[in-house]
Amino acid sequence: MEKPKLVYTTFIRSTPKKTWDAISNPKFARQYWAGMANVSDWKKGSKWEHLNPENEIWVTGEVLECTPPKRLVLTWADPDNLKDKSRVTFEIEKVGDSVCLTVTHDQFKAGSTMVGKVSWGWPRVLSSMKSFLETGKGLNVFARD
Repeated sequence: MEKPKLVYTTFIRSTPKKTWDAISNPKFARQYWAGMANVSDWKKGSKWEHLNPENEIWVTGEVLECTPPKRLVLTWADPDNLKDKSRVTFEIEKVGDSVCLTVTHDQFKAGSTMVGKVSWGWPRVLSSMKSFLETGKGLNVFARD
């Protein structure tokens, strides 16, 4: 069976620097990611954490590659199941007065439960990031109705 590879591409009226900051700066991420923040020193080999509004770790991993403001590659795992590790790659490319942001989530383990979680989450989070960068206000990423 082939392992899933989730790829999301969106065009955002923004700059590479602002898009990078939206991903890597906890203050900005909290504004579009339902109060969640990505925290690290963003150096290769460093730990990174995805924290909820109470600063509890929801996702954790390691920085595999960091080339601001163009590329960030991370491992991605639930802290309660570190063996179910996958990889996320953020690629930011300037296109005219916009950026093309491509997020690839791959290298899932066989039987991963993370696939179902992120396949629902990434489209919402990336849409909210786009809204935040273009209007200053993110979406309610947990809205269900």
